[in-house]
Amino acid sequence: MKQILNHLFEQKTFGREEAKEILTNIALGKYNSSQMAAFMAVYCMRNITVDELEGFRDGMLDLCLKPKLEDYELVDLCGTGGDGKDTFNISTLASFVVAGAGYQVAKHGNYGVSSGCGSSNVMEYLGYTFTNDSDKLRQSLDNAGICFLHAPLFHPAMKTVAPIRKELGVKTFFNMLGPMVNPARPKNQLVGVFSLELARLYAYLYQKSPMNYTILHALDGYDEVSLTCDFKTFSSSGEHIHSISEMGFEKIDPVKIRGGNTVEDSAAIFRNVLNGEGTAEQNNVVMCNAAIAIRTIKPDSSFADCFYEAEESLISKKALNSFKKLVA
Repeated sequence: MKQILNHLFEQKTFGREEAKEILTNIALGKYNSSQMAAFMAVYCMRNITVDELEGFRDGMLDLCLKPKLEDYELVDLCGTGGDGKDTFNISTLASFVVAGAGYQVAKHGNYGVSSGCGSSNVMEYLGYTFTNDSDKLRQSLDNAGICFLHAPLFHPAMKTVAPIRKELGVKTFFNMLGPMVNPARPKNQLVGVFSLELARLYAYLYQKSPMNYTILHALDGYDEVSLTCDFKTFSSSGEHIHSISEMGFEKIDPVKIRGGNTVEDSAAIFRNVLNGEGTAEQNNVVMCNAAIAIRTIKPDSSFADCFYEAEESLISKKALNSFKKLVA
């Protein structure tokens, strides 16, 4: 690791295979905590390259536990986190809306690191028991239309670095990797990222894959459609800036989509939205993200049609029923 750190301190970068090897060695516990913390800190201070990101991704996917869900037509809604906005659990709620609309969701999630409440925090609090048992995951998909993949149960590297990430308390390159390393390898994915620069890196890598994808970034820094501003998407059809006013929405105050100060507060918002007691702003943000995920699966559909599907899922309580079946 000393050689690796000196290489980085000299402003040098790693090739794809070198990055893959480093990530593999991290997962295998070949470096101590101080060395791994220093390695992660370097990437907090300088930009990651496409080759490095691709190599780290390859290492994670090679090592991960395979859930054996290849025969399902899956979609994932996942953000990098790290945007510092402390929103409620929008992508997780949108995942249940998509499942309630009749699509099969493999939601990849983890505990919050730079935010107070990640998807795994709220799911655990609400009674879900994490599993990596393929039969149980398939049963969840068959009964609820959704399964939840808690990252540390599938990725040995995340287990190794979890205590260090928690102590650092800031976003690291593992935030960047999260959406790219869903062990189910879904055929469809909506990915939210915290910066335009990272969105372009993602777009470069995703355009080499056969999946249907939408990478999105709200122009004021959110890693999801926030309705606080316009947002940009990257997909196989190219780059587009979307005007929220042209989509039929008014710009909302960021305060309206904040999460709670505790996991309990976040869980209360989560329950309220699913039970039809969310605010108009909370509901619209969730349905917009769900609609874009549905449109990722069906790119020839209009946003309006996909939004209608999302709205029907939430209002009819199909999203709530999906959640109840999963937790049960």
